[in-house]
Amino acid sequence: MKRVILLIAVVVVAMATKAQESQTVYNFLRLPVSAHAAALGGENITIIEDDPSLMWSNPALISSVSDKSINLNFMTYMQGAVTASASFTKIANDRATWAASAQYMDYGSIKQTSADNEDLGTFSAREISVAGYFAYTLLDRLAGGVAAKFITSYIGSYNSMAVGVDLGLNYYNENSELSASLVMKNLGGQVKAFDDDFEAIPLDIQLGVSKRLKGAPFRVSATLVDLNHWNYKFFNHLVLGVDCLLGDQFYIAGGYSFRRAYEMKVSDGEGNESSHGAGLTLGAGLQLQRFKVNLAYGKYHVSSSSIIANLSFAL
Repeated sequence: MKRVILLIAVVVVAMATKAQESQTVYNFLRLPVSAHAAALGGENITIIEDDPSLMWSNPALISSVSDKSINLNFMTYMQGAVTASASFTKIANDRATWAASAQYMDYGSIKQTSADNEDLGTFSAREISVAGYFAYTLLDRLAGGVAAKFITSYIGSYNSMAVGVDLGLNYYNENSELSASLVMKNLGGQVKAFDDDFEAIPLDIQLGVSKRLKGAPFRVSATLVDLNHWNYKFFNHLVLGVDCLLGDQFYIAGGYSFRRAYEMKVSDGEGNESSHGAGLTLGAGLQLQRFKVNLAYGKYHVSSSSIIANLSFAL
């Protein structure tokens, strides 16, 4: 176990040392898939739920998912663009769980013009990610997970491909209802570029904790994101979220992402800036024994708000 932790620590330091600026391709991988995680500020890697969509946040979390779970997800993005995904989870034995997923981003029809502004019609743009997951309970309170992804993007007649890996660790103490996680997302790179210029994929190192308050129906979460870049303020790495757990079957949640609020500020031309509600997220979910539905609201583009919906069913 000590060797595993040491290896992960070495990888974190190496990736942080070599990290470049955040100009990347396949940025649809940054968008939340889990409505519950989205409701908690858009990023959460620590909540322990029977929710297959959380595998996109942390592959170790599928250790808590029911056997033979089917999951369908949908998200509205900017005008004309939507993303959808699906997954299937299977328990292998008392300690091991595997899953498979597919994610699709469609940017709709885009107007094409020449350098002389001549109308050349329209073209389409879309991106796809297919992934396999494996999680294993290393100790009674510690689970590890890995996701291997194949990613491809089509912009008109141009195509690129990449491979990536997500690594995750989760510690969960059921008695104190304390959960802590470390995740490294999108370790990898392009194997085929749009042209001769190979670009980075969106590496993101995250650290998080969740804790249910004793004697109260509230669970608080804090997540530090983009720890491989330290060229901006600490608070812009922080995502906060609160769940109000109304029994075992229903929750409402809210969160705030300081970085999203900062990055999506717009000016009115007179020196005044506003984040126009960006950073604030809300959501709710119904979690029955075999059927789950989660909904969330947030802003992930300056032009529009987004709705995320998850449906899950255990066969």
